[in-house]
Amino acid sequence: MATTDPALALAGLWRTAGLDPAALDRLRLAGREPALPSTYAIGTAAQASIAASALAAAELHRRRGGAAQQVAVSMRHAAIEFRSERHIRTEGSDSGARWDPIAGPYRCGDGRWVRLHTNFPHHRDGVLRLLGCANTREAVAAALSRRKALDFEADAAAAGLCVTATRSTAEWLGSPQGRAAAALPPVLIERIGDAPPRPLPPAADRPLAGFRALDLTRVIAGPVCGRVLAAHGAEVLHLTGPDLPNFPDLIPDTGRGKRPAHLDLGTEAGRDRLLALARGADLFVQGYRPGALAARGFSPAALAAEAPGLVCVGLSAYGHLGPWSGRRGFDSLVQNANGMNLEEAAAAGTEGPKPLPCQALDHASGYLLALGAMAALIRRAEEGGSWLVRVSLAGTGEWIRGLGRLPDGLSAPEPEAAEVEALLEESDSGFGRMRAVRHAGLLAATPARWDRPALPLGSVAPAWLDG
Repeated sequence: MATTDPALALAGLWRTAGLDPAALDRLRLAGREPALPSTYAIGTAAQASIAASALAAAELHRRRGGAAQQVAVSMRHAAIEFRSERHIRTEGSDSGARWDPIAGPYRCGDGRWVRLHTNFPHHRDGVLRLLGCANTREAVAAALSRRKALDFEADAAAAGLCVTATRSTAEWLGSPQGRAAAALPPVLIERIGDAPPRPLPPAADRPLAGFRALDLTRVIAGPVCGRVLAAHGAEVLHLTGPDLPNFPDLIPDTGRGKRPAHLDLGTEAGRDRLLALARGADLFVQGYRPGALAARGFSPAALAAEAPGLVCVGLSAYGHLGPWSGRRGFDSLVQNANGMNLEEAAAAGTEGPKPLPCQALDHASGYLLALGAMAALIRRAEEGGSWLVRVSLAGTGEWIRGLGRLPDGLSAPEPEAAEVEALLEESDSGFGRMRAVRHAGLLAATPARWDRPALPLGSVAPAWLDG
């Protein structure tokens, strides 16, 4: 098995982003695996992805004329930040994110397993209609005991639902989608249009001060990207449809530093407003199912034509290549389909799929999106052009797989409550007093911070601060 090395993992990401290798000399990584109980190098993935985004912010600050600065990341802190949604505490609430009661793994009639993601009501209701059963775990289990796993996965996908069959690593890598995912770099940065170079503004007190980002994302990965951009000073306008389902438990954590507004893209006025906002933005971050925004007129090519110089940042579940490229998906479904859950179960000697100890694909993807976004801003300043950054949960899964395995990783202790407590910071928010995990990326000259409190969705008007 490969030996995990966070410095090598970070250097690989840095090369992929096309950034100056001299910056790596200003990075300090502390800690060692295993950071969380897993045979996968989750601590390495957390430390390397968070460090890559933090170092990109520092490099952007330097290229604006600011002083070069040291960046430090603790592996244990990074691993705990990969569970940030578990540790959020708001006034009157003592628990983090919760799952829908019928979500999770089930054994099918052919002996194979499937995993259901039913946290959105319409996904839950669709699964229940497909199974023709009541909304209880017992009823769902009974219905699935009469189905074949791969057949049910295919039926669910055809209905636009969120289900994957549990696969072995060999099955996944031997499948068309597995091969497509394995061919993807963890971050893909492409020039998609012509535009004159847009020089970086003079140095400010924050690396991204003066930059604007539209955040059209939900759940964890995309919102984490927006949270990182806000931590380094960007004005982040988080746009959601007033009727779109969301996970309220996640908003206090991922909403730090953002201004949340409602915008209905089902109306002409809403689409016109989004286009006007995009023309004034530097970054357009979106996590819609592939093709969904394009159908509204907001494909990367269309945006580049309307707003030359814009950097489009796109997240997908399975990547833009392969037969599953248009499927909806979530972290738990991807790690179930790509062999990780069966590998963990085999190492633990347990029956049925065993999930990773955190939503590692989500969190890593969020930091990789932020890395790609900042690298593209640098390229825009030097080369001109409009840019597209692509990250997928499946591609991130392959990157994590490539970091190596930890034969004794499952014996790692869980972080103790006191250890987590020491990493929490308290602030006001639109949800009352809030305690949340501090950012693990420590920049010596421009410390990451969130200047704006987390607010309920739709709290502000869909407009930039200065017009």
